[in-house]
Amino acid sequence: MIDLRSDTVTRPSPQMRLAMANAAVGDDVIDQDPTIEALQNLTAKLLGKEAASYMPSGTMTNQVAVRIHCKPGDEFLCEAGCHIYNYEQGAFAQLSGLVARTVEGDYGVLHVDQLRGLIRPVNDHLLRTRLICLENTHNRGAGRIQPYEDVAAICDWAHENGLRTHLDGARLFNAVAATGIPAVEWSQHFDTVSVCFSKGLGAPVGSALAGTKEAIKEARRHRKLFGGGMRQAGIIAAGALHALQHNRERLTDDHANAHLVAAAIRDTEGLTLTPETVDTNIVIFHVDPQLGTAAQFVAALAEQSVQMLAIGAQQVRAVTHLDVSAEQCRQAGDVIRETMELLRSGQRPKTAAMTY
Repeated sequence: MIDLRSDTVTRPSPQMRLAMANAAVGDDVIDQDPTIEALQNLTAKLLGKEAASYMPSGTMTNQVAVRIHCKPGDEFLCEAGCHIYNYEQGAFAQLSGLVARTVEGDYGVLHVDQLRGLIRPVNDHLLRTRLICLENTHNRGAGRIQPYEDVAAICDWAHENGLRTHLDGARLFNAVAATGIPAVEWSQHFDTVSVCFSKGLGAPVGSALAGTKEAIKEARRHRKLFGGGMRQAGIIAAGALHALQHNRERLTDDHANAHLVAAAIRDTEGLTLTPETVDTNIVIFHVDPQLGTAAQFVAALAEQSVQMLAIGAQQVRAVTHLDVSAEQCRQAGDVIRETMELLRSGQRPKTAAMTY
């Protein structure tokens, strides 16, 4: 099976498993776990921040971040398709009493001119605008990289107007690999940055939130509240540490493989890349409704041992990662072409359950 559903499906390599088996551990809630401490220190160094905190998931790092920047009744600005707004159950409202104000971007990319005038005036009747969140790379934008100059302009505008800034950088290291711009340069514009170890980097568990020592001290308190205080978690942190040390530079291989998949889609009548460009490791495409639904197309692919994800009625997502090779991506391209020929000939597989 060639699994292109997500870059979260990767499994630890033998070397990563060895590092996990041999990890030094302690109680990270009572005092510290030495492996977690090493992971946090390296993360903070790479991001140019004073401190970092290891947490079970990117959802938790994002939600802790918005919580420490805002108070109940506050508002934050974000792109309409971002992960924080779409894929975290509205946790900002459920857990922290916050409101999100969304702005439609160009496949996830925002420009500072879209934000001017959105900060609410001080008035007892109104929400207080406190924070802006950006996502880089952008999941629903097919792995789009936020242009560096736009990131800098948006964050400068935010800070000039008294707003705080948070980066959902779950796939930030993909942006680093694709652009050559170091993580520390991207991160310098944000008060807090979240990065994920269990996506393209290939670790089994975890994300980290980085910021000032004061912010991370507060973040640890809310991590505990949300159930993220872990004991001898150095065993899983060792996988994340190994990933951070060894798997960042190879992300360009995933990007090259995504282009192989994209090329097959471009060559297949009835399929359209959305967007046309492929920045990193995510490919999203539209299935002509006259030929079937996204779920039907995904079901047909699965019958030929290729897995992708239906993310809408007519949209399919494919994500490359370290557990799929260039040859497998070429094979997936062949299956894409063959599957569309089946649909074009009138053959309809069983409809798979729609997955968003």
